[in-house]
Amino acid sequence: MNAIIRGKPDNLDEIGLRFDRAALTAPVYLNSVPKAGTHLIRNILRMFVAPEQHWRREYIQHAILRQFGPEAFSKAKPMISWGHMLFSDESAIALRDVRHIVLVRDPYDWVLARARFYLSDEFQGNLNHIKGGAASPEDVMMMMIMGAHGKVPDLKDIFALNAVAWMGSSAVVVRYEDIIDSLNDLGSRRAEAFFAQLLADCGLELPADWRDRVEAGADRRESRTASENLNVTAELPKVLSEVHKRVVDFHAPGLRALLGYA
Repeated sequence: MNAIIRGKPDNLDEIGLRFDRAALTAPVYLNSVPKAGTHLIRNILRMFVAPEQHWRREYIQHAILRQFGPEAFSKAKPMISWGHMLFSDESAIALRDVRHIVLVRDPYDWVLARARFYLSDEFQGNLNHIKGGAASPEDVMMMMIMGAHGKVPDLKDIFALNAVAWMGSSAVVVRYEDIIDSLNDLGSRRAEAFFAQLLADCGLELPADWRDRVEAGADRRESRTASENLNVTAELPKVLSEVHKRVVDFHAPGLRALLGYA
């Protein structure tokens, strides 16, 4: 699916100059289910990795893996890169020696986040015709779960290929909600342990000023896809309805439990 994401660029390159950032010794790839919080984990880790090792081109996805993978995943010149990489023979080989993080999100909340994004002015794609009230919010949420024929994939396929298939590999699965919980309790030992482990999975140590770095990277004003920075005309609920939850469970039975959601 061809799509354009609009929005002003962030100021995190300039903000990151406040910190003495470490050099990677191996490539790191931040993989994620689309709309699972890619910008959040990326922006936080940008505050810890030397700027010359930031991949500054396209999101690395399967369609451009052969074009950009050799450079982005080079062991000789380690980079931290990000994108949405589905599981395949080619992607498994490309990520064989890469520190691989896979970010997931509760499918219930993911439906709302995806619907909000598709209905925003910032997203331009082949479902633009559903905006402006042309389709009801309830029907849009169903499209996010079941897919739109010939236009966008369904929830089960996205989670199966972008998350579940990587669970049996060396990839480290991180839940979006655990990042949010840690951000909301940043002074706790639990948050310290969480970010220490996240950095260790990227081959980095937790510096003394880690809280300042996390706060800087997680600043929602610097994320063009944060919900409050999207121009959405439709009124969407804050919590998925019970009917839509049951549809998610019917469509992808066992998925939430597999990902660690009760």
